[in-house]
Amino acid sequence: MAEGFLPITEEEMKQRGIAQPDFVYVTGDAYVDHPSFGHAVISRVLEAHGYSVCLIPQPDWKDEKSIARFGRPRLGFLVTAGNMDSMVNHYYVSGKRRQQDAYTPGGVPGKRPDRATIVYGNLIRRTYRDVPIIIGGIEASLRRMAHYDYWSGSFRRSILLDSQADLLSYGMGEKSIVEIADALDSGIAVRDITFIPGTVYKTRDPSGVYEGISLPSYTRMKEDRRKYAESFLIQHNNTDPFNGRTLMEEYPNGVYVVQNPPHPPLTTEEMDDVYALPYARACHPSYDKLGGVPAIQEVQFSLTSSRGCFGGCSFCALTFHQGRIVQVRSHESLLEEAGQLVCHPDFKGYIHDVGGPTANFRAPACSQQLRRGVCKGRQCLFPKPCPSLEADHSDYLELLRKLRALPGVKKVFIRSGIRFDYLLADPDDTFFRELVEHHVSGQLKVAPEHISDAVLCRMGKPENAVYERFVRKYRQFNDRLGKKQFLVPYLMSSHPGSTLKEAVELAEYLRDLGYMPEQVQDFYPTPSTMSTVMYYTQIDPRDNKKVYVCQNPHEKAMQRALIQYRNPKNYDLVHEALIKAGREDLIGYGKECLIRPRKRLEEDSRKKRKNAERQGKPAHGNGERTRNGKASPKSKMETGGGTKRGTVSGKQTAITGGKAKRGMASGKQTSVTGGKAKGGTGLGKQTPVTRGKAKGRAVSRK
Repeated sequence: MAEGFLPITEEEMKQRGIAQPDFVYVTGDAYVDHPSFGHAVISRVLEAHGYSVCLIPQPDWKDEKSIARFGRPRLGFLVTAGNMDSMVNHYYVSGKRRQQDAYTPGGVPGKRPDRATIVYGNLIRRTYRDVPIIIGGIEASLRRMAHYDYWSGSFRRSILLDSQADLLSYGMGEKSIVEIADALDSGIAVRDITFIPGTVYKTRDPSGVYEGISLPSYTRMKEDRRKYAESFLIQHNNTDPFNGRTLMEEYPNGVYVVQNPPHPPLTTEEMDDVYALPYARACHPSYDKLGGVPAIQEVQFSLTSSRGCFGGCSFCALTFHQGRIVQVRSHESLLEEAGQLVCHPDFKGYIHDVGGPTANFRAPACSQQLRRGVCKGRQCLFPKPCPSLEADHSDYLELLRKLRALPGVKKVFIRSGIRFDYLLADPDDTFFRELVEHHVSGQLKVAPEHISDAVLCRMGKPENAVYERFVRKYRQFNDRLGKKQFLVPYLMSSHPGSTLKEAVELAEYLRDLGYMPEQVQDFYPTPSTMSTVMYYTQIDPRDNKKVYVCQNPHEKAMQRALIQYRNPKNYDLVHEALIKAGREDLIGYGKECLIRPRKRLEEDSRKKRKNAERQGKPAHGNGERTRNGKASPKSKMETGGGTKRGTVSGKQTAITGGKAKRGMASGKQTSVTGGKAKGGTGLGKQTPVTRGKAKGRAVSRK
């Protein structure tokens, strides 16, 4: 028996004395019993409320027997695609298939199907026609209503219908899953469970919906993209548990999908209880011979202090999954978990991260949010910080000081991302100074995303002047403290609103800094983000204005290449982009030029080859070409859209507000897609600059 783990085999179920499990949990991830993994949290919460749960991690979806290993559950099946959306897990934004899966033993890809929630749901329904099926996790949460699907280029129905499930639990789900279990246990038929917050159900009789808002029908949205933009804005304004309304979406044949308002946020005590459950904090021992599950390495020595984010980035799905109200754990809870880390045999004295979707959010944006909810139609930080914003780092500062003082702890790092505009809004610089002094591992990751204010406006990010002010202040603190620590800015190409003009402006900015990222994140249109709606409709739902959208793969490649204009492989794309943008002035020999004219470039290349031949050296250095015209292996570089944001290791070019230096980086990665949505990690992210390798798991961008 795997001591301390929930059963994943029939033998383990019998050893626990379970004759028939209350729930069978089918997941696209390998079983990792850690509070950073959604299946572990939901299973342990149910167990704490007296329900038995058996797990089927990564079943063979081609074999119907694979989901029958525990027989028929007493109450129902729970289904999730895993900590990542299965399509983001499988594909780069370019459509190329990923070669690794951090949530599978040994990192082996292909152990879950595309659209895993739909496939698993239909597999169960073919085998058990009348057993309740409840779907959840990030994939179901972000597809709960009709949505644009980037991978198929189509407008799809609610995943509740396509999966043949009975209920959908959206968001983090700890409260709703217990209420669902209690309702089923009391004998209420699953079709009658229509009253639980944080759930979505289907019905043919909408008359029982109290004070609901009727969204445009699926048929109308499919015919008119403007109707989808209109629907999404309504959904976006009803993601709050205090002022959100019930939403109804009509489908053909008299079917309605109904979304209840979100569940209230967890209190600090409730959140502490979730993290105090008896997790084994390791992957199931059956995976050891396969090399373990790589994703555990990124969170094993990190602490989740909060969830929720009021940052409101347009490309982030956190608003729809975790909500805008920040929820936090107590100092006592975090110190207790830190004590467990210190006792771990592999702990080397370094706590890798203390944070959440945004590390320096340790309280709601203002005191009114817990009484009235978040403001509809307004953001807390964009375009300027709200006058009611309470920017205060004192609680976070106190927590970090306590963690630093623990015996056995050498260093406490912050790697899950700092929201720099919130940091600047705090009139007290104490946290900023101690951040630089104690909590940066050589480099600090920040996410300005772009430098064009026109693009930043569509991203929901502060104007570039705010980032420049942050850079200056960061440099000042480093100078005062005698430190040489760098900034690693995350940049995104091809976001809605970015034309070749703005892409060239970003390239010029990087030229002036002497900085070229080796890997670039191309905008990834994942479900339930404002940016994805812009991408599909070419309209910004917030102001109903038309937005330029780069959808042509060749133009997307040009925008990526401009950010990496120094890479010889990108010369043709950069040259073409500058011509199309009317910026031939950047092709020449001056310091302001991005590239040289083609003739001069070829002459220089010939001279280098001749000099190398005279000296008896290979004629193909890094970035050069061999005499037969093939690229040297050293010149191979990932340039687009296919990177996950994550830990960096090795030589790295970083920025110190105007100078390019070399430094060392070692960090942790979290997707947003995403964000770091625990129990449903955020989606695709961008990898910082490195001459090493990118590794880790997807994280939320700040």
